[in-house]
Amino acid sequence: MRTTTSRRSTRGAALALLTGAGIMLSPMAAQAAAPPGAPVVSAPSQVVAPNGAAQRIVDTALSLQGTPYVWGGSTTRGFDCSGLVQYAAASAGVSVPRTSRAQATAGTPVSRADLRPGDLVFFYNPVGHVGIYLGDGKMVHAPTRGDVVRIADVDRMWGYNSARRIA
Repeated sequence: MRTTTSRRSTRGAALALLTGAGIMLSPMAAQAAAPPGAPVVSAPSQVVAPNGAAQRIVDTALSLQGTPYVWGGSTTRGFDCSGLVQYAAASAGVSVPRTSRAQATAGTPVSRADLRPGDLVFFYNPVGHVGIYLGDGKMVHAPTRGDVVRIADVDRMWGYNSARRIA
């Protein structure tokens, strides 16, 4: 996620306050790096995407669970949210821009009701975060510093903005 320094520090302070009070903004998958007591969110039993490219995007992103979050990261040593999307898309031969805000203009718009596995889901206004939809209300994403690539419930994420189909 790319934000300005002031927005990043404000979000960080708010996140620290909420997590210190035991309030989680988004559930975490069972990962060694996940904080103790974090809710377990698993992928739908079998993710079946509508086509081969979307399936490859989903499979690649899921295979990267547990990879550390690294701001600006776009390799298997670490990812930020848009780096994960760009890496997974490239594995399927799909080219997308590098930042979440630019990715929010790629492909074609999709209504929330018509989401399919492999679609990109965006958060905040302006867009500042992206995940890859898995089906059953779940997505895989690289959340934030100190976390890992993991699965989350789209409906439990704050600030849903839009979705795009890239494959």
